[in-house]
Amino acid sequence: MLRDFSVSALVAGFVAVLVGYTSSVAIVFQAAAALGATQAQTVSWMWALGLGMGVTSAGLSLWTRKPVLTAWSTPGAALLVSAGVGVPMEQAVGAFVACAALVTLAGLTGWFAHVMDRIPQALAAALLAGVLARFAFDAFLSARTALVLVLAMSCVYLVGRRAWPRYAVPAVLAAGVAVAAAQGRIDLSGVAWDWAVPVYTAPAFSLAALVGVALPLFVVTMASQNLPGVAAQRAAGYDTPVSPAIATTGLASLVLAPFGGYALNLAAITAAICMGREAHEDPRRRYVAAVCAGGFYVVLGLLGGAVVGLLAALPRELVLAVAGLALLGTIGSALAAAMKDEGSREAATITFLVTASGLTLGGVGAAFWGVVAGAAALGVARWRRGAGAGGAG
Repeated sequence: MLRDFSVSALVAGFVAVLVGYTSSVAIVFQAAAALGATQAQTVSWMWALGLGMGVTSAGLSLWTRKPVLTAWSTPGAALLVSAGVGVPMEQAVGAFVACAALVTLAGLTGWFAHVMDRIPQALAAALLAGVLARFAFDAFLSARTALVLVLAMSCVYLVGRRAWPRYAVPAVLAAGVAVAAAQGRIDLSGVAWDWAVPVYTAPAFSLAALVGVALPLFVVTMASQNLPGVAAQRAAGYDTPVSPAIATTGLASLVLAPFGGYALNLAAITAAICMGREAHEDPRRRYVAAVCAGGFYVVLGLLGGAVVGLLAALPRELVLAVAGLALLGTIGSALAAAMKDEGSREAATITFLVTASGLTLGGVGAAFWGVVAGAAALGVARWRRGAGAGGAG
């Protein structure tokens, strides 16, 4: 790894963690609050999730020599905000344990990998582009409230992509911090550098929590997180072994559930940052970015309570702009791969649009419905071509 290390990979890992935390940490806190978590338990959640993501990201990336990044289940946290109301913390932890067991089983049996193998490459690429498009939209829309900041970062990106492509994103991040500091928009006074203390909650099992929390949490995590996570790997050209990776996230969640690690899964958005050219020109050396991200996750997990203050110190527009600009190359490559084959172009377009729309039905996110819509369109198109060929004969 030391031979493959690069500054661009280190910065890509940092940006991935920055985006991962700032985009959804508030939802995780809301989920903990909905379950009646104390302040100590909430800090324990951050400890468990940070360590879980860090160890699994670094471990899987070093083992496969591919950029495998894990994340907490953001739609799972959103589900807990509503489904967790009135559920005692002990029963919620029991539901976390049950969900983790189901994820582990899905990995060990290989059925999830079997499902992923049946998704065409064009739809997988369109799915990835749709998942990432929201971050690009948000990056440019943030100019409405921070025009100078976003404009400066965009200019640095355009120049950097041509003058020093490997360091374009680090330059964008540095420029954003410099402009925000000059504007007086960075305030570190609220950061308390305290070590997190894990709090163990013994799991209790009830039929209501298993049906109302565990099963929906499993469904949304697999459909809205692991599905695009594997698609991101495939679209980037990495043949990461799916089943061991899924089983690893399930086992990690199983161990950390009593401490607040409600659900871990494969990442898509943050993983795309580590899988792009900004991490390294050589795809074989991009795994270092995911390993570095794992290290940052561990540090943030250990600091726990300082996370909120640290992330609040940065302007929201800065984070949005860094994320969107860092993902532009990946979005372009994914769209090119999705639209390459004329026979599947319409189905890929439908997959992209449904996924980018943010549609949620039955508590399941747009990534799942994008694949369903695209697969249906592709099936109809192939059926019509087959019927036409039969009629001509």
